[in-house]
Amino acid sequence: MGTRSGKELALDTKILEKVKAFGLSGKTEALAEILLKDDEIQAMQEYANVVSIVRLKYNDHGPVHMRTVALNSLIMMDLIRRAKVKTSLEQEEVGSFEDSLSAVLCGALIHDMGMGIGRQDHELHGVYLAYPLLSRILAAVYEKNIHKQVMIRSLALEAITGHMGTRTIHSLEAGIVQVADGCDMKKGRARIPLAIGGSPRVGDIHQYSANAIEELAIEAGKEKPISIRVNMSSEVGLFQVEEVLLNKIASGTAKSHIELYAILNGGEPKRYL
Repeated sequence: MGTRSGKELALDTKILEKVKAFGLSGKTEALAEILLKDDEIQAMQEYANVVSIVRLKYNDHGPVHMRTVALNSLIMMDLIRRAKVKTSLEQEEVGSFEDSLSAVLCGALIHDMGMGIGRQDHELHGVYLAYPLLSRILAAVYEKNIHKQVMIRSLALEAITGHMGTRTIHSLEAGIVQVADGCDMKKGRARIPLAIGGSPRVGDIHQYSANAIEELAIEAGKEKPISIRVNMSSEVGLFQVEEVLLNKIASGTAKSHIELYAILNGGEPKRYL
């Protein structure tokens, strides 16, 4: 623990490049730099993964997963912006797209902190773990603008509480993080727990279904702003699509903006949304 892996550093680069490509004022870029380099956040991400993988035998819920969710979120935010879909802050005329982007980035990068306490209600545990982190970091980036600090922090906390799809959310920003979390289902996420093995446990279906997912692509849709295409090698992968991702999309605020397809062994795509 403590040293960032090559995969984490590669994701850091992609996240920073993606944020910079939005061409905004630089606030989200500064925020990303701090979030990705913060030692306390890194330690909490790493310990969450110890609990998830070693203790509970679940999939990756650590620094790689949270960075992947952040990158997925940024890709979707770019797609809705290109489609001229307004975020909740923009619709309500209380904030800018960049404020929404900052909130999404914050929520995505720390959404699974609560796994360090345990699986049950980890999204709620994540809120009180995240609050002081967000307060400290947002104060450094937004300085004397307490309005933006409170607004961005509140949206990020909503994203954390809502990412499991079991609690009602109201902002598009939180809905984006919810779907981005469900999109991290490729088989590499199940590699470590499958290697550890052991007796059958409650998290096994998440491991084996994720291991059947070969590729997931997030790109511009034909009818809606976002298209999610999931390629799988086995029907067991349908658990990830139908029981995890589809449920998160259907229960969230981003549903009307998403097309969802599953492709089994290179066959015809099955459209869900």
